[in-house]
Amino acid sequence: SNIATPRRTSSEERLVRTAFPSERVGQLEKWIDEMDERLPPLKNFILPSGGKTATALHLSRAICRRAERRVVPLVRDESVDRDVQIYLNRLSDYLFTLARRSA
Repeated sequence: SNIATPRRTSSEERLVRTAFPSERVGQLEKWIDEMDERLPPLKNFILPSGGKTATALHLSRAICRRAERRVVPLVRDESVDRDVQIYLNRLSDYLFTLARRSA
């Protein structure tokens, strides 16, 4: 809802209602760290593989990265909260880590 709410023309009430909670970024980072502790360290570039689940996660990550690239100009224009961009970036990292775990 934050992306769909015009920052410049919306009422303060609507802006408050659609504000993006920054603690969601911290939760993703916590989950990434927990999974990373149980995975071997990366030594090489990874090619997407690992069965249907990992494939779906890699595809989801690619779609998330596309969304992140489309949000960047909106953040620069101050039409969207910067936390949305940060969240999308961390979400793509989470999906990558989850794909590694499921492979």
